[in-house]
Amino acid sequence: MTTSSTTDSRAAGRPALAAWALFDWAAQPFFTLVTTFVFAPYFASALAATPAEGQALWGYATAAAGLTIAFLAPVLGSIADATGHRKPWIFGFSIPFVLACWGLWYAAPDAPNGILIALVAFAVGTLAIEFATVFNNAMMPDLVPPARIGRLSGAGWAVGYAGGLVSLVLALGFMAADPETGRTLLGFEPLFGLDPSMREGDRAAGPFSALWYLLFVLPLFLLVPDAPKKARLGPATRQGIRSLADNLRHARRNRQVFVFLLANMAYKDGLVALFAFGGIYAAGQLGWGSVQIGTFGILLTITGTAGAILGGWMDDRFGPKLVLLAALSLLIICGIGLVSVDRDTILFVLAVPPSEGGMFSSLPEQMFLVLGGLIGVAAGPLQSASRSLLVRLAPKERMTQFFGLLALSGKVTSFLAPLTVGLVTALTNSQAAGMSAILAFFIVGAVLLTRVRQPQI
Repeated sequence: MTTSSTTDSRAAGRPALAAWALFDWAAQPFFTLVTTFVFAPYFASALAATPAEGQALWGYATAAAGLTIAFLAPVLGSIADATGHRKPWIFGFSIPFVLACWGLWYAAPDAPNGILIALVAFAVGTLAIEFATVFNNAMMPDLVPPARIGRLSGAGWAVGYAGGLVSLVLALGFMAADPETGRTLLGFEPLFGLDPSMREGDRAAGPFSALWYLLFVLPLFLLVPDAPKKARLGPATRQGIRSLADNLRHARRNRQVFVFLLANMAYKDGLVALFAFGGIYAAGQLGWGSVQIGTFGILLTITGTAGAILGGWMDDRFGPKLVLLAALSLLIICGIGLVSVDRDTILFVLAVPPSEGGMFSSLPEQMFLVLGGLIGVAAGPLQSASRSLLVRLAPKERMTQFFGLLALSGKVTSFLAPLTVGLVTALTNSQAAGMSAILAFFIVGAVLLTRVRQPQI
């Protein structure tokens, strides 16, 4: 790293660093509420003709967005590195993101084009926020010196997890209600007169995410210093596109970066599939409904926040590579534990008596909660240390381009792990066997990561 990072870090005081971290807080409700726990289940259960059709359509939209991100993120990163500025790009992608989130409200059960509205809005929102995140990540080397990158990255993920937790509690506790009882998770009638029969509380996850983002992304634009401008957009665009092929060749020649990107590709695919199928697995194996799954999501968010904070401290003390290997080891162990649990069995062979108590009263449910909580602890450091290690490996003058390549490696095969789970489940007629396929992606990622040499700072 050059000494300019240190100079930039002196300009970036605590308010600027806090404002940078608030981007993760601002963006997280989209992933928590729309992608995972509120709107996606509504789409599959109430908007699509059948849950199976809904899951398939949601998967197609996710795959289409992921493929577009895979190809365009490195191009946009190249252009941004040529222009120098990152904040204008974040602002530009914030506009379609907010509009797409707001559009989800109009995907009502009785809307003639409700399915199309939901899929298009979700895909556009995913594209916009993922692109904005690439440029937000690339600001890190200009804000703190190399020795503090890990803590800044971990703090960002922790703040994001906290934002997801608060937004999930607000949505499940005060807006999204059970259509049968008309009550939220906390037993209240929905706020603002939201109609449970029309699933207005679920659809409100979109506008809520938009307003949340608008409010909390403002400090980034007001307080965080941007990199100096290098070139105008037109020449920079031509220069960026011309340099993309060279960037790919550069990454391939840089063996450490190339192997790391392959490792990231493997374990990120596994993590995406683990979260995508975790609720489905719990519903099938343990008979959990939306209340239990929502509570489980809150637990994962809490442990993810703690894990991101702990991982950031360990990153700066021991280095991101060790943090990544520890997180992957924990995911593998907990993954084996999860597939060993069903309603009547733990550890594959130990039978347990049925429970007549309340929610989470059986031993399999409690074991699932503990293992899921530990997965949350590992997930935060796995993601924050990945971008921290890339900061150490990538040349500073190509930082945004390489974060685009990081997005590429995390998206280009994002269909592979879910496809593998589906195929293994279909072939074996076993949810546990299908979920166990995810472990292979974590193992491959860990093996590749051992071949990466972490630079000293």
